[in-house]
Amino acid sequence: MWTTGDATADRVLLALLTMQRESWEQGITGQALLDLGLPEAAVLVADAAVTRRRPDGRLGEWAGSVGAVNGAACGEVVRHAAVATGDPRYAAALDAQLDWLARRAPRAADGTLFHLLDGRQVWADTVYMTVPLLALTGHTELAAAQVTGHRRRLHDPRTGLYAARWDEDRGELDRPEPWGTGNGWVVAGIARALRPAAVWPAGLRAELAGHAEEMLTACLAYRTDDGLFPDVLDDPGTFREANTAQLLGYAALTGVADGWLSRSWLDVGADLLAAAARRVDGPGRVTGVSGAPDFAAPGTSPEAQACHLLGHAALRRARDAVSAG
Repeated sequence: MWTTGDATADRVLLALLTMQRESWEQGITGQALLDLGLPEAAVLVADAAVTRRRPDGRLGEWAGSVGAVNGAACGEVVRHAAVATGDPRYAAALDAQLDWLARRAPRAADGTLFHLLDGRQVWADTVYMTVPLLALTGHTELAAAQVTGHRRRLHDPRTGLYAARWDEDRGELDRPEPWGTGNGWVVAGIARALRPAAVWPAGLRAELAGHAEEMLTACLAYRTDDGLFPDVLDDPGTFREANTAQLLGYAALTGVADGWLSRSWLDVGADLLAAAARRVDGPGRVTGVSGAPDFAAPGTSPEAQACHLLGHAALRRARDAVSAG
């Protein structure tokens, strides 16, 4: 049996592997397996994502899916499979996914990607789904352009928070509230894109790191007495949601591990993960998150399971980095 070396994380992983997953959740599962040092399992995740890819190049999508960008979250683990196995099937699938993102996916006039095939909307979630893969595969200019386009439409400089959705045709926010998970996706996406494996121009990397730190600081202002966050950050009447803490904790710890955040963020990140870990039930499900399948009420989700594991791996990396001096 695959093990993470931690009893709680092992329960979370087992629960995740039993859950039905959408394309982005398949991708994040693969990322978690890679970060945990389980590369053989990651190849199996990649194989399933390639098996279910659409003719247009979108990885992990079922026939009829209107998701334009979510399958790109599978790209990292497919890239791993291509390198680990030498099987040209994986390399071809990765090339097709990248071609979809770079040329053929629906987008605004400035190149900002739309989240869905059947509407011209910009979602905060897209930052995580696309920017890390673009950066990892050497498309840093495209990655930075996506952050810029999403920031221009969704970021409120007064609060430092991101709205959830923008409607391009109406030229206005479609879902203006600062959804906690959406803000988590943005900052975690930037954090994963800034890994040393991605070659960024020095000034641009520093600029993105600064934006991520500003976002973390802005989100922490809305933390509640149980260490979590309202589902809508500025609305304390919404339910206390745990995956926001996991995403923010992952981002903070990744910043410490990769050297673009100070060591003081280690304790913050660890405390965020600990607050969410108190929501893990006996079978290993992270409870009280924006729940699948519609993410409109508290429940459980494969994405929250995978984010728990990403955070666990990031905590180990951050502690090792601090210990190494």
